[in-house]
Amino acid sequence: MSRLTKYEKKLYSPWFILPGGIIYFIFFLLPTLSSFFFSMTWWTLTDWKFIGFENFRDFFTDPNLNISFKNTFIYAVTTSGSKVILALLLASFLSSPAIKIRNFLRSVVYFPNLVSTLAVGITFQSLMHPTQGVINNALGLLGIKGPDWLGNINLALYSVALVDVWKGLSIATVIYIAGIMSIPQEYNEALLVDGGNAWHRFRYIIVPLPRGARNSVIILSFI
Repeated sequence: MSRLTKYEKKLYSPWFILPGGIIYFIFFLLPTLSSFFFSMTWWTLTDWKFIGFENFRDFFTDPNLNISFKNTFIYAVTTSGSKVILALLLASFLSSPAIKIRNFLRSVVYFPNLVSTLAVGITFQSLMHPTQGVINNALGLLGIKGPDWLGNINLALYSVALVDVWKGLSIATVIYIAGIMSIPQEYNEALLVDGGNAWHRFRYIIVPLPRGARNSVIILSFI
């Protein structure tokens, strides 16, 4: 390997990364270190007292910790699993050339991603109201007494998970569609030559090949 010229040494000077390093230190590294320090203190906005690992001890001995871990695990598995499966089915349907209005349907599916989380929360809090909500009123027309979706301890977690799936399904579907559209056309042509149908296309092409899209959906869902 040839030696760097004087110009190249100047071009790749360590000072080149200084602006980015300052930004990283101020907005990422410093807050991280400060958070760790204040986690070992009892503090207010004007005063603090060092107490060591007492906060961590209280946290891990809290009787509600196991419940929190359990609810978090259920919520993560329910929402992520639902997004992965439902988004794949929707993407498979919306990428089919036989669907003439697929572009319009894609817009409809993507719409929830454009709505802010606050607006979604307020809307579904109203829809899931136990006595005045649209959902329970619709069930009442069918002779079914609707539950308290957000007040029942056995249903509240799944109700919130359902709303999260509704909102997050859009971006997951878009990622899957991009993965399906990137599959080389030769696979579909070979399938037609072998006499494959729509099920075979879904089973042997759409499910296994867009692995990168599936991994992205799983990671983003858990995050």
